[in-house]
Amino acid sequence: MWRRVMAIFVARNREFYRDTAGLAWNIIMPIMLVLAFAFVFSGEPADVLKVGVVTADGELADEASPFLEIPHVQIVPYSEPDAGIAKVQRHQLDLLLDLRGALGYWVNPNSATGNIAERLLLGAYGAPGAAPQRRAVAGEALRYADWVVPGILAMNIMFSSLWGVGWVVVRYRKNGVLRRLKATPLTPLEFLSAQVLSRLMVVLVASLVVYLGAELALGLPMRGSYLALGLVYVAGALCMISLGLIVATRLRTEELADGVLNLISWPMVLLSGVWFSLEGASPAAQALSRLLPLTYIVDGARRVMIDGAGVVAVLPEVALLGGVALVLLLVAARLFRWE
Repeated sequence: MWRRVMAIFVARNREFYRDTAGLAWNIIMPIMLVLAFAFVFSGEPADVLKVGVVTADGELADEASPFLEIPHVQIVPYSEPDAGIAKVQRHQLDLLLDLRGALGYWVNPNSATGNIAERLLLGAYGAPGAAPQRRAVAGEALRYADWVVPGILAMNIMFSSLWGVGWVVVRYRKNGVLRRLKATPLTPLEFLSAQVLSRLMVVLVASLVVYLGAELALGLPMRGSYLALGLVYVAGALCMISLGLIVATRLRTEELADGVLNLISWPMVLLSGVWFSLEGASPAAQALSRLLPLTYIVDGARRVMIDGAGVVAVLPEVALLGGVALVLLLVAARLFRWE
């Protein structure tokens, strides 16, 4: 019995290490995750307080305030106070300081860290007559679930789009389906367009089901326009589907396609702010995140659901994602091979 068990054991091990793509991915993937987290959080230790500062032009270079010299206080500049006030209400900012003309500040009395920031502010100005004018605002803290769900929906769209097209088309090529389609009048652009439309319908229906389930279970906030949210997710899905088609244009095996798709998707998950805010990440990580399409899907969805953005406000994200999707689709049609 043990001889038979050992024979199967050896055969299975040989099968594993002869699959070079799978072997390499099992070794490389954990290393990449460790390096990615080290890259994202390679900056200085996180600040204790987060304070918004309103100036006339949104710049702090020419402004002077003793409060801003306190260590471990993260400064977020604003040119207008409205966005900062909304964040103070939701406890996303501990305090908002207005340096335009007469000094003033907004604080939420229900925020524990906001009260600490206020005491530091008053202590920094010394005499009571020199302290900025207090403007209290009220609001409940934004739940982590409310903040993270838009990103989870975007991440689900990304995975479903990439694997639902990239991996499946490669399987078609390996199984000979594409070879048979080559004998028909079907052109590569027509075939890929059909794949895009089919996957788009599946992704949107699945995302709607997930959203409705989360809404029933958690009571998610929806302060913006449903049309705006739909446009963001449609444009994002089209972009991700087209990216999956780029992967599928030439690859011949599902194992290699799986590795490439993981290589594309996981950096986006880590660097697009799905699970955690990148405001405390290194400047290099923040700059790199702006090159990833998932970042614009997540940011657009959060602006709609949490900040109340409408269609006009998210048009830059929709236009960018839609433009990238069109370019990628045309490139995929150009590079596509039936065999």
